[in-house]
Amino acid sequence: MTSTIDSPDTRVLHHWVGGKPLEGVSGRFSDVTDPATGAVTGYLPLASEEETAVAVAAAAAAFPAWRDTSLTRRTQILFRFRELLNERAPELAALITAEHGKVLSDAAGEVARGQEVVEFACGMPHLLKGSATENASTGVDVHSVRQPLGVVGIISPFNFPAMVPMWFFPVAIAAGNTVVLKPSEKVPSAALWIAELWSEAGLPDGVFNVVNGDKTAVDALLTSPDVKAISFVGSTPIARYIYETGTAHGKRVQALGGAKNHMVVLPDADLDLAADQAVNAGYGSAGERCMAISALVTVGDIADTLVAKIAERTRVLRTGDGRRSSDMGPLVTRAAQERVTGYVDAGEAAGATVVIDGRTGGFDADGDGFFVGPTLLDNVTTEMSVYTDEIFGPVLSVLRVGTYPEAVELINSNPYGNGTALFTQNGAAARRFQNEVEVGMIGINVPVPVPMAYYSFGGWKNSLFGDTHAHGTEGVHFYTRAKVVTTRWPHTATGVDLGFPTNS
Repeated sequence: MTSTIDSPDTRVLHHWVGGKPLEGVSGRFSDVTDPATGAVTGYLPLASEEETAVAVAAAAAAFPAWRDTSLTRRTQILFRFRELLNERAPELAALITAEHGKVLSDAAGEVARGQEVVEFACGMPHLLKGSATENASTGVDVHSVRQPLGVVGIISPFNFPAMVPMWFFPVAIAAGNTVVLKPSEKVPSAALWIAELWSEAGLPDGVFNVVNGDKTAVDALLTSPDVKAISFVGSTPIARYIYETGTAHGKRVQALGGAKNHMVVLPDADLDLAADQAVNAGYGSAGERCMAISALVTVGDIADTLVAKIAERTRVLRTGDGRRSSDMGPLVTRAAQERVTGYVDAGEAAGATVVIDGRTGGFDADGDGFFVGPTLLDNVTTEMSVYTDEIFGPVLSVLRVGTYPEAVELINSNPYGNGTALFTQNGAAARRFQNEVEVGMIGINVPVPVPMAYYSFGGWKNSLFGDTHAHGTEGVHFYTRAKVVTTRWPHTATGVDLGFPTNS
């Protein structure tokens, strides 16, 4: 929703273009809120198509010099950025909590996981090494190099204002590209803070730009002939739109979509461990994670015992302002709160057992925040909307199956394929599971299997559009293209020969 500026005392944010703040001139604004209190804390300008083009032009102008900057110099700037981020990470975590709502410790963890990608990108000189063949033919040498694409766009979601953009821009920048980042309009301050940090680290003006906005800005990036690639994380319908529109305009696209992550618990599993991890993975960050566990699949006769253990742990969780001693914070907006409670209502009406009800209860916060407490639903079936839809809230649904094959069939028949987990003490079962499930990221006794930065992040099926995952070596390949050079330095003229060249 857009608004006019109702309170002149409330801060007005800006874009970041060409190494400095750029005031919005579109006349359209979006409220930025503190989800723990419900208060409006800022007004965000929403860029027009023309304003977005200014950011793209700044990135395009900066590209030739940055492309030709030595790898040594690029790496020095990345190392400096890393050191500044280590020193000032608590500042960034506080900004995230103030606009997203997640508790401070969770925000700090987000920053730390993003930093891992910065550290990975510091090794870009090694990652960009090409190959060479001497005397591929008589007197002919061949070598390959990887070169940057140019201007790349990043469209990031609200749930990880720092980490998700950091999946992409460290690799893109280290490889020699320039960046236009369009963060979620719900959580813009982290991106602007990061832009200032890049400037302090010595990144040349125009290499990293931030344009705030909504679909107008997104479409401008997708259709601009100067933008060569798009990286996106968000819901599946939007990911499909990003992929189809971007590729139709000749761009490389990696569009990571939604999820319905299953956690399967076999009868031999350590049920105390499984209960602990189900609570952590189901309710951490109020369930607003693409890798959250939302479907707990119990195999055999362990369901009653496991549900009781989860309920015991859930009842003592404190929900409230993320800056206080809370275990879980609010949802990001009032609309998100209403959507999640609506799903719980629908699940209860469809016959699910509400074991723990987060729709009501006391929350440790001032004002009128967007809270839903941890919610545990049992006896959920595959026809219920709490199972079929991505809720993106603190709702853990328990499905009961009789056998291991039924559990695998449940996962493989689901349209999403982002992450999944198996809890067992049987190595053979684990090995079979990781081979059979059609999912991109798998945890064995690990409920949130987010890979390290030097491995790729991404799902299968409707959780990914495009064929390239985020970060790792796949990220390096996404942000570069190959060039092969064949060279001959003849000592004498070879004469005219119109035949197809052969190697000899």
